[in-house]
Amino acid sequence: MLLDDIKAQMFSAMKAGDTTAKEVLRVAVGEITTDAARDGRKGDDDEARAIVKKLVKSIEETLAQVTEPERQAGLKREIEVLSQFLPKTLGEDDVVALLAPVTQGIRAAANDGAATGVAMKHLKTTGAAVDGKVVSAAVRRIRA
Repeated sequence: MLLDDIKAQMFSAMKAGDTTAKEVLRVAVGEITTDAARDGRKGDDDEARAIVKKLVKSIEETLAQVTEPERQAGLKREIEVLSQFLPKTLGEDDVVALLAPVTQGIRAAANDGAATGVAMKHLKTTGAAVDGKVVSAAVRRIRA
């Protein structure tokens, strides 16, 4: 289970004296545990992954606002620690390749928004882990 993996990594970080990893993993464990206790929640790996993804996004937003190099390095380390628990997302070239079967539909769409909708619908059927910004870039590339 993902929560168990995160806890194990947190204890390893404690033993290694890696304060940054220990703290960010402790926050993740707390968020996942709290969410799992809510009514209607399953507490499964998908929900845990969604929480970790939300934490990474929050840290990325903070990173965009920070100017001190030392703080930036710490935030990048936090993202690195949490990202190991997320599926690897595909790059733009990989997304373009996956969209080959629906290239005509993407080009025929009225605008980039509709084309992205076609792309996302297809990518969802493949089960690929993709970032929306990467998909948008791939769609623009295909339509160019």
